[in-house]
Amino acid sequence: MSVDFKKYIASVQNFPNEGIVFRDITPILQDGKLYRAATHELAEYAKSRGAEVIVGPEARGFIVGCPVATELGVGFIPARKPGKLPRETEKASYDLEYGSNSLEMHKDAIKPGQKVVICDDLMATAGTLHATKELVERMGGEVVGAAFYIELPDLKGREKFPDTDIFSLVQMEGA
Repeated sequence: MSVDFKKYIASVQNFPNEGIVFRDITPILQDGKLYRAATHELAEYAKSRGAEVIVGPEARGFIVGCPVATELGVGFIPARKPGKLPRETEKASYDLEYGSNSLEMHKDAIKPGQKVVICDDLMATAGTLHATKELVERMGGEVVGAAFYIELPDLKGREKFPDTDIFSLVQMEGA
């Protein structure tokens, strides 16, 4: 099934702040066939990279990454905002076009040498990718790729990670 996912992505002006164009993947998530097709394409990418575990950053990364991990039959690890995980965690900060935040993962979430693909809905300035990659590498894992529904190439997130293989279903212009 070859799908033009771009036509199913809605743009919302000035959300969450003035000057930001939010890319809404809800139309893809609402259609079971589209959602499965998107999941399958990301899973094929992760499989080609030899992923042993999928890591998904907060919220949309769970929606994207968990079904990819399920399709591949590998584990899924969440990267959460501070204070949402019990037990001992590692923390990494990041900047976005509208502010700063941080992500945490359990200290024992990634085994040394484990091959990881990071899955999320959107790569813009690549802040969450930076924090997630930092956490995985700090635990001894190897980020072998990152997969996204949407990439905003004009925000140059990919350029910040020249040594990371990046796959996206759709590249959209306009921040």
